[in-house]
Amino acid sequence: MVGTSEESIRNRSGNGEALLPPGGHQAFLQELKAGLDAGQVTQDHEALTVYSVDQGPLLERHLPLAVVWAESVEDVQHIVRTCAAHQVPIVARGAGTGVSGGAHATQGCIVLGLERMNRILDLNPDDETAVVEPGVINADLNAAAAEHGLMYAPDPASYKMSTIGGNVATNAGGLRCAKYGVTRDSVLALDVVMADGSLMHTGHQTFKGVAGYDLTALLVGSEGTLGIVVGVTVRLKYLPREVHTIAAFYQDFRSAAAGVLAVGKARVQPAIMELLDNGTLVQLDEMHGGDLQTRGKSLLLIQTDGFGAAAEADVVRQVLAAGGATVTTEASEEAEMLVELRRNSRGAEVDDEFRVGEDIAVPRSRLVDFVAEVEAMAARFSVMLKVVAHAGDGNLHPTFWMERVDPVTDAAALERLNAALDESIRIGLEMGGTITGEHGVGQYKLRWLGLEQPEPLRELQRRIKELFDPQGILNPGKAI
Repeated sequence: MVGTSEESIRNRSGNGEALLPPGGHQAFLQELKAGLDAGQVTQDHEALTVYSVDQGPLLERHLPLAVVWAESVEDVQHIVRTCAAHQVPIVARGAGTGVSGGAHATQGCIVLGLERMNRILDLNPDDETAVVEPGVINADLNAAAAEHGLMYAPDPASYKMSTIGGNVATNAGGLRCAKYGVTRDSVLALDVVMADGSLMHTGHQTFKGVAGYDLTALLVGSEGTLGIVVGVTVRLKYLPREVHTIAAFYQDFRSAAAGVLAVGKARVQPAIMELLDNGTLVQLDEMHGGDLQTRGKSLLLIQTDGFGAAAEADVVRQVLAAGGATVTTEASEEAEMLVELRRNSRGAEVDDEFRVGEDIAVPRSRLVDFVAEVEAMAARFSVMLKVVAHAGDGNLHPTFWMERVDPVTDAAALERLNAALDESIRIGLEMGGTITGEHGVGQYKLRWLGLEQPEPLRELQRRIKELFDPQGILNPGKAI
């Protein structure tokens, strides 16, 4: 880990070239502060430390030169123009709930906090749209929409604290993806501050619109490397009048995964299909004092919604019971509670060098094969493993971890853990999968990106990045 005092931080671009001359920091900071109010810029060591990382594994710590909070679009434009003039990198940050290191500070950067831009600017129930600033919390938008019988469909597990801007940056998914899609499927338009400080509007207010290239879709999931999102126009969906939640316990993971496919063959489209392995049930019991692990070795949670929710739930129960599951047969408060436990199945865990939660997606038909392979691989490398999955779309979250013991033992454990991570990625790709379903590449997954995307494709992306950000100041060293 590198030193973190201000003196140890040199300003560098994404390719490692020095940016600011000696003494340039003060001139830059004075110009930055001149266009902002007091309290919007800090170099307080505690703040620098907190804002230097998100919840992803940390490869190398860098303290930013400063943390800067924007409160308006004009603030963001001033900050970006000042950084561009002095060639200072910018790492934009929402709530810091990302788990791939996409908001980790890079050397010589400022961290731009957008959480104070948290207004819902417009909510139009007739058009079923909302316009929000990037710092709006996902759950707060949902609460506002619910007053009109609407909802914002994307619901990452961190929805109670993650921001819409952060969701856009990573193209976040969530539990309802099986039916409603990911963030990109609900974003109609974006207001974006470009690398030169100019403001660009992309997209449209209508549900349909195919004029020109789809720059909105390009920007969603670009992890702050192409521009800084300062406004988001989203499509809202109807809040379901009726929801039925089903919990199905199985004696093994293979049978539970077969239940997922059986529901698909019955042509029922649940809103939520979540799969939890035995390791996850054990952990939930330890955290909440339950008895889940005594009732089965794997748990499949399914939620149907809408006017046909009851009829769909009846079909699901019949299909799962025929496959050997012990199924809840009534509107179950326990099943709804289990969905909330699933949302929080990561608990208070934060990924670090000894614990890494992965984000691999494979074709649904390969769920069983993937889990069987990684279970055998984890045993071979002597690493601990638990798996949860958004089974409706084949997105798995295996978590690998090792216990700290002593420096000598830890070094060997880390070597085995990294070997296991590399192997899990290889297995997923061989099955037609991807290295990240919803968390983004960030900083941590860059080492695997070349395994999925060939060099000509990566070079094209680098050329797009250069077009949007010629100086390379927007979140350097991330995403591509």
